[in-house]
This record gives sequence, structure tokens and C-alpha cells, in this order.
Amino acid sequence: MAEADGGAGAATATATATVTAEGAALAPAPAEEGAELAAVIGATVPTGFELTAAEEVQEKLGSACGISRDRGKIYFEVPARSLPQVHRLRSVDNLFVVVQEFKDYQFKENKEDALKDLEDLVKKLPWTDPLKVWELNNSLKKKKTKRKKHNLQSTASKEKLNDGGEEEGTDQKDASNREDCAQNAAGAEPAGSQDAEKTQGEASQNGEEEEDNEHSDAKAELQAGSGSETKAGEGEKGEGEAKVLKFRVTCNRAGDKHSFTSNEAARDFGGAVQEHFQWKADMTNFDVEVLLNIHNNEVVVGIALTEESLHRRNITHFGPTTLRSTLAYGMLRLCDPQPTDIIVDPMCGTGAIPIEGATEWPSCYHIAGDNNPQAVKRTANNICSLLKKNESKESGTSLGIPLDIMQWDICNLPLRTGSVDIIVTDMPFGKRIGSKKKNWDLYPACLMEMGRICTPGTGRAVLLTQDKKCFAKALSRLGHIWRKGQTVWVNVGGLHAAVYLLRRTWERAEEKRSFW
Repeated sequence: MAEADGGAGAATATATATVTAEGAALAPAPAEEGAELAAVIGATVPTGFELTAAEEVQEKLGSACGISRDRGKIYFEVPARSLPQVHRLRSVDNLFVVVQEFKDYQFKENKEDALKDLEDLVKKLPWTDPLKVWELNNSLKKKKTKRKKHNLQSTASKEKLNDGGEEEGTDQKDASNREDCAQNAAGAEPAGSQDAEKTQGEASQNGEEEEDNEHSDAKAELQAGSGSETKAGEGEKGEGEAKVLKFRVTCNRAGDKHSFTSNEAARDFGGAVQEHFQWKADMTNFDVEVLLNIHNNEVVVGIALTEESLHRRNITHFGPTTLRSTLAYGMLRLCDPQPTDIIVDPMCGTGAIPIEGATEWPSCYHIAGDNNPQAVKRTANNICSLLKKNESKESGTSLGIPLDIMQWDICNLPLRTGSVDIIVTDMPFGKRIGSKKKNWDLYPACLMEMGRICTPGTGRAVLLTQDKKCFAKALSRLGHIWRKGQTVWVNVGGLHAAVYLLRRTWERAEEKRSFW
């Protein structure tokens, strides 16, 4: 067996046990001849919002979900033809197809024996159907890329035909902003982006870090034949031109009772995959990413269906604390928006929450604001990029989105008393922005002003913060205006935070003086 090369990685927290309502493990059933291809899909989701994601899957795909025992993963079975709808889910970060799950895998105490068992496991796994699902998913991605390139070329042609008269009256800054939007709509992102895709060896998608968890990748090099119909283990060249399939094995290990490291597991498992399929390895330009998730005695083997997290769908201009679109969706869904609701994000940052809201709940009216002019500019640029993307999709003029952005003072909002139905915002944690000391004054003032603009009796607010002590104190002082409903504990970039659902009482808030 050729030597496999493994790279050490940082600690990650993973969840691999899948439990249905009956407590049974989810596993893909082999497709009978002539039967429709089905797949068990694993999805990573923002921690704390597993039930929200499961509800979305049930609502949009009609599939029951198994929720992982550990946080941050759900599992569901769908027909392979539903893959496009799976990729359009708003609450999931990354997707993979399950090859097989072992709920109580017995690892040997001796390191060499345990690793040898992992090597032997490769030959016993039912690879055929999951690889067909991967191939189908891959063909869908290629079609999408072709459409995107065609649309961008069409847009560029239209811009060349334009005589430029519209831009004559604009200043240089506005013109450069539009150029920024066009570039970002085409996929360019700022190099210093806070929310850029995590590099190899960083923490996992959910940002959780634990000392006994490890992450590593292993690769091995051999050649494989082309054609998705090649059966697992054959590695023979298909008819026509030969194609070199490249792969990578990524191992996520959690638990302190294993005799091996994730690097060693990935290395040996990757070597066995290499020998079994005759694939060639490439750590960066791989075709297939094989996932080996080990959580104590639970093991899930899967094949990745996403190259980058789906949470990066809306944001092209990043700030110091850009919120994931998937977490923004979970927060919005928590407050159950209804048609014609007015939804306000008074501290919008880069606009992740209002942009997600306007995209998914277009029958509501969304207002975003921030006291920082740079944040307002970033949000405006992100809205511009979204409009560009919508325009290229339709190959025509954009219909626009029900969203306005303005600069304001959070403690003195230019909105009528009782005029807002829902407030959803990411409050300053007091770390990258502001300070814990300032929060002791800011939080009570914010809650008071939010209570003023929110409709008594029916209004609600969903607020994210890591400064839980300060928030609890502020809320206790304003118990006559806000009643705490639900609390969802989440992980934001390794910080343990909370999402609070508050309901507005019938108590009248103090009227604000006139601005004019």
C-alpha cells in the first residue's frame, strides 16, 4: 500500500450519532434494481437550531429528520432527485451523503489493531449508491456553474452596450461601489473577510473547540478510471477518455478514549480508500471528499456534497462580526414572521439578518439600520450584490427586495411608537465591538427603545448576545415591557451565546419627544 500523507489539524467538536424519534440509527438502504435512488443526507446546522432545521426539512422536503445526539447535525432521507431542493435549504451549513453509520463501534485498545480495523472497514462499506448520489450532485453543480458563467457574460455584454449615460451624474465613490458589487456578485470576496471559509486545520463549521477533539486530513495517490457507473473497488478505466479522480479524507474525532489521533485515523483510512478505489489524492483540488466522523464509539462515514458552507450565500462585503446567514434564518424563523409584518434590525452590521429576511419572507417589510456609517455602507453593498445576482438569474431587470437601510442611533430611533411588529438583531458582545462595560448602559437603553417602537401585546423580539449576565440584568429592569419566552443556546465562533425570544407586554412605553 502506498504511503498516505496526513496533516495535523486543530480541535473540532463533531456529532455522529443519528437518532430518530424511535431511537433507531439512520442508515442508507441499498437501492433495489429498478428502484429510485434514495440518499440519507447529513447536514451541519447552527448549534441550538437543530429543531428549526428539522422543521424546515419537514416543511420543504416532506422528510422526517433524525437529530444528532451531539449538537450541530441532522439526518434525513430523500430521493436523489430532490438534491437541488436540499441545496436550497436555508438552515444548513454543509451537506454530505451517509455511506454508513455505526452506533456502537468497538475500537481495539491497541493502536495498531484499531487502525487496522478502520482500514479493513473500507472494503465492507456500501459505497455504490452514495457514490452515485455524489456523481449526481456533481453534475448539478457543473450545470449551475455553466448557467452562472453564461449569465455573467450576458450581464457584461449589456454593460458594454450601455452608453454610460446613467453614471455621468454620479460621484467616483458610488461608481466604485457599484464595481465592488459587480465583482462580489461574480464570486470575489475581500481577502481580509472575517467570515471567509475556514482553512485546513481550523475549527469545524460550528466553531466549537474542545481539548479532546481533533481534525485532520489524509491523502493518498493512485489513478482511477472515469465514469460514475464504475463499481466500488474496481478502479478500472471506463469507456472513452480516462479521468483521474482525486480525493481527500477528512477525519473529525471527538473523545478521549481512543488510542489513535485523528491524523493517524485519516492517514490509514485514506490509505485504504486509495487502495480500494485506485483514486489519486489532492489536498486542495480534490473531486471527492470522504468524511470519517468519530464521536466516542459512534462512527459515520460520508461523502461531502458541498465544497463551501451554504451560509455564505448572501454576504459579499464582510465586517468584523458578520453573522452567518444560516443563524440569521434560525433567528427569524423563531419569531414566526407573518405577511405584512414590519421587521427591524436596529444594529444590522453587514445586513445578514435583514437580507436573509427579505429573501425568505418577501411579504414582510424589512428595515435595517446601524450607528456606524461603515456598517451601513457594507449592508448597502451587500444589498446591491444581491440585486445584481437576482438580475443575472432572471436575465433582466431585478424586481427589488422589500428592504431599506439607514444610519441611526439605536437609543433614539426615528420610528413611531408601537409601529414595529418584530425586532431581530445581533447585539454587541463587548469583545470585537464595544466593551462589556459599555454594555451595562447600552443594553437597558436598547431594550427600552425597542419596547417603545414594538407593538404592545403582539410584538416580539429575537436578540442574540454573548453578554448573558448584562442582558439578564437589563431585562430584569424592564420586566414590565418585555417577557422572556424561549432561550436557544448557540455557539458563535467558539463563543457560547444565547438567542432570546422576548414578547412585548401590553404596558405602554414612554412616548419619545419629537425629532423636529
